[in-house]
Amino acid sequence: MNHKREIPLNAGKLEGRYANYFKVGHNAFEFVIEFSQFYPESEEAELHTRIITSPVYAKGLLEILRDSIKRYEQSFGAISKDDEKGVVRSGVH
Repeated sequence: MNHKREIPLNAGKLEGRYANYFKVGHNAFEFVIEFSQFYPESEEAELHTRIITSPVYAKGLLEILRDSIKRYEQSFGAISKDDEKGVVRSGVH
């Protein structure tokens, strides 16, 4: 994953969705990452996106998120654990 090449994206049918509830599962061949939106007054989260990818790409995603969070904290300060008040923990399977 050392190839840092910008690949053009076709965003013609792009739909943005907010996610505040996540589930991650895996088997020997793939990772499944589910993105949902949870409202405190609701009894269940609304699943809207499921991404299935290989372990190699899942690890690449982890590295990208770590780098992005590091840059965010350099610009805006550390993300405090106090910011997690009201955060609902979702499962990792």
